[in-house]
Amino acid sequence: MTVRVGVIGAGMIGRDHVRRLTDVVTGAEVIAVTDLDAARAGEVAATAGARVVPTAADLIGQSDVDAVLVASWGPTHAEHVLAAVAAGKPVFCEKPLATDAEDCLRIVEAEIAAGRRLVQVGFMRRYDSGYRELKKILDAGEIGAPLMVHCAHRNASVPEAYHSGMAAQDTAVHEIDVLRWLLDDEIVGVQVLTPRRTRHAHAALRDPQIMLFETASGIRIDLEVFVNCRYGYDIQCEAVGEKGLARLPEPARAAVRTAGVTRTGVPQDWRERFVTAFDVEFQEWVDAVAVGEPTGPSAWDGYAATVITDATVEALESGRIVSVGMKDRPAFYPGGAR
Repeated sequence: MTVRVGVIGAGMIGRDHVRRLTDVVTGAEVIAVTDLDAARAGEVAATAGARVVPTAADLIGQSDVDAVLVASWGPTHAEHVLAAVAAGKPVFCEKPLATDAEDCLRIVEAEIAAGRRLVQVGFMRRYDSGYRELKKILDAGEIGAPLMVHCAHRNASVPEAYHSGMAAQDTAVHEIDVLRWLLDDEIVGVQVLTPRRTRHAHAALRDPQIMLFETASGIRIDLEVFVNCRYGYDIQCEAVGEKGLARLPEPARAAVRTAGVTRTGVPQDWRERFVTAFDVEFQEWVDAVAVGEPTGPSAWDGYAATVITDATVEALESGRIVSVGMKDRPAFYPGGAR
């Protein structure tokens, strides 16, 4: 079958996903687009031969919309996801699932009441080939029980609107989700250290930050978030186990030797680094919708990420070690430590 998708949000992310669903993914057709900016919605809809719908509620209610993609402003996500669940329609929601943990729980409860999984959250790292290889190594026990994980998330620069809390909410959230998935373990505590501030950060931004996480089984994770590193977009992950280590591979790049120097290029933004992961993510979502068997990051994963990022911001602001106050995982969402 062809999955007919309605898209809520025609900004940068929405526009790129419409392109992806139209030009890259098989088995999908974008048939409707809505955005608060009607002109922008029209421009994006035209690229897919789709129609413009005035509101998100109208779009979700369209009888020929089989599935919904939410790519609007973060604070609107909960409203749109809840409406899609109420309509019984599969919904892909870009992160965050909701900006408030209580709204995430409302979505979890609504999905459980519906009796089947409908929600997938846009954590694309799980679809990256390097992370998937790491997952296989860890699951197979090749390095023994994991003891420590060392991570870095570096951006060349961020705009003036980027504030200190966004280091957790917009940046580290990707590591938080992928580490829960890689380790099949839950994060239960967090501390944030702030080294000497880079002169490239604006006055109100604490950058870099070192986030220290502890899991339920006692694994220790350190994550460097440095969003003004200046040299590129650099993602690192190394798991250390009882009998070895496994490291995320670098993106494939040609090595150039000239003038006595060997150099290898560094990706400059997240789209360049994870473009293939986005493509795989959406192909697998469309395939899952077609057969009614969702497999991606769930509403529970969206809730967990929000609770952990909230605790991380609290740890940054208080200077204390903060316990993660997460509810017990419902049986509806199997797997994980809690």
